[in-house]
Amino acid sequence: MSPSIATATAIAPTRQASEPAQPDLAALKTRQQGAWSSGDYAVVGTTLQIVGEALCEALDIRAGQKVLDVAAGNGNVSLAAARRWCDVVSTDYVPALLVRARERAAAERLAIEFREADAEALPFPDGSFDAVVSTFGVMFTPDQDRAAAELIRVCRPGGKIGLANWTPEGFIGQLFKTIGKHLPPPAGVKSPALWGTRERIAEMFGPHATAVSAEPRSFVFRYKSPEHWLQVFKTYYGPVLKAFAALEPAAQAALSGDLVALIERSNRSGDGGVVVPSEYLEIVITRR
Repeated sequence: MSPSIATATAIAPTRQASEPAQPDLAALKTRQQGAWSSGDYAVVGTTLQIVGEALCEALDIRAGQKVLDVAAGNGNVSLAAARRWCDVVSTDYVPALLVRARERAAAERLAIEFREADAEALPFPDGSFDAVVSTFGVMFTPDQDRAAAELIRVCRPGGKIGLANWTPEGFIGQLFKTIGKHLPPPAGVKSPALWGTRERIAEMFGPHATAVSAEPRSFVFRYKSPEHWLQVFKTYYGPVLKAFAALEPAAQAALSGDLVALIERSNRSGDGGVVVPSEYLEIVITRR
């Protein structure tokens, strides 16, 4: 051991036994990327199109603006902005989802640039965009502060950042809480649902903003039956698919029971179908 290393070792504070270990965010990102690459999120994502339209209206998107969609999935906000004659770049770290988004854009003859990109390391210069958007996407990044800093960095001063994030209390927030009872999340990792709280948004974006608006909204999931909803999410929604794949048959049955119970508690249909409101936070940040 060299003298410098020995000295550093000697003076370095000893980690207390009670101090929690830091999560391996790189490994977590790899696992998350695998989850979102499984199934076919576009089957579920397409049903959320109305949220992208509403977010563009909340941002007061104008024709000719440069818009970046981060963690775009199958392109809901990308398409909504392109329909408003914006210059749109749509990014995600799952290539298969960009393929789905590209197919949708081609069907509508919308001009959108698609690029594979990590939300925590966006490949664009500072201040490149008039608006930076994400619906139910960037909230799932492992390193929340780094992702928020990237959204701020690539948005020009005076530009806007628009987000739609599930809240902890809403249906999808409760879905992930239910899954967590069967498969606890890694220790030390911040919950994605924090992005659906005013406090966390203020913490990450407040110092860099002249204005922050965060309003609760509701998206309504509509399916044929609780069993139909469960089958779609087990087959196509990566995090749910992976959760079931990680469990033994008896544990899978227990998770199925808890998810159907959640649906039934939340259902407002009054018949055999599914009409389940899910709260999300619609956020508009004006960049300082």
